Amino acid sequence: MSVFSLRDFADHEQVVFCSDDASGLKAIIAVHNSNLGPALGGCRMWHYASEDDAIRDVLRLSRGMTYKSALAGLEFGGGKSVIIGNPRTDKTPALLDAFARALNQLNGRYVAAEDSGTSVADMKYLAARTAHVAGIVDKPSDDAEGMRSGDPSPATAYGTFFGIKAAVKRKLGRDSVDGLRVAIQGVGNVGFDLARQLKEAGAQLWVADIHEENLVRARQELGASALAPEAIYAADVDVFAPCAMGAILNDETIPLLHASIVAGAANNQLAEVRHGSELMRRGILYAPDYVINAGGIIDIYHERIGFERPALLRHLEGIHDTLLEIFERADKEARPTGEVADALAEERFKR
Repeated sequence: MSVFSLRDFADHEQVVFCSDDASGLKAIIAVHNSNLGPALGGCRMWHYASEDDAIRDVLRLSRGMTYKSALAGLEFGGGKSVIIGNPRTDKTPALLDAFARALNQLNGRYVAAEDSGTSVADMKYLAARTAHVAGIVDKPSDDAEGMRSGDPSPATAYGTFFGIKAAVKRKLGRDSVDGLRVAIQGVGNVGFDLARQLKEAGAQLWVADIHEENLVRARQELGASALAPEAIYAADVDVFAPCAMGAILNDETIPLLHASIVAGAANNQLAEVRHGSELMRRGILYAPDYVINAGGIIDIYHERIGFERPALLRHLEGIHDTLLEIFERADKEARPTGEVADALAEERFKR
């Protein structure tokens, strides 16, 4: 595969392939744009079907981080890393040690954080070996213990909840999600927290997940109805919230949707840009993923500038108004919401 000729390369500044025979590390670090600051993005570990799939994923994700930071008003660029392997069986201290060495070789151009297949504990392990990680500082919370780990997923879920409220306001003319039917694809850390907030606000929940233990938890603790992974698209609901892997809105799945709103925390939800136009053609309001799911990087930003919880919450709740601005402009210009979001972001980070 020629990386430079890939459509997803999209003017990346740097793509680094990392390997270590002793630990089995095979990783890719992508820096898309650093005009606004160092490239920040999660480190994902996944058992990709092929190396080509891993390359495409890291390129799309790193580009999305540039746009995410720009629209969230952050002094960060966009980057991402992927480690090829099964996080449940292949992750070892030696592999993380090797990845820390790879980060150090970039000397701060890329800053890693937790993502699918990695954890705050992994980031704290890396932090003992490299300064180029984020999302590791314990922060005040509303829980009984008064603190939470550096895990940014609660902030991602909180921002996504406010993003769903913005979409509901625009599409359905409602200020509340009470009584609405929501299908959530993926109830891991972010998806479960989002489901909890929706449940507390009065929504009815349908969920799907490839891990049975996540479904059991959602059924027992939230009273959610469980669906098979392939059935979640056709659920008779108002809102479809993708909160797992990307590229799930495609030629096969979009015709199945009954929801009039797609708004969730997953990255790269559109398999191709043209699928945003297809959603618009079908009258489905799409909340651009990198706008609605920016809570995690906002959380990390506040960690780095001096954490104050009220300021963080105000910033997260601002996702609501950012999306309303995008929805209004998209309607006025008869353009897909993702296209409008891209234009707004590029106004901020391109020089």
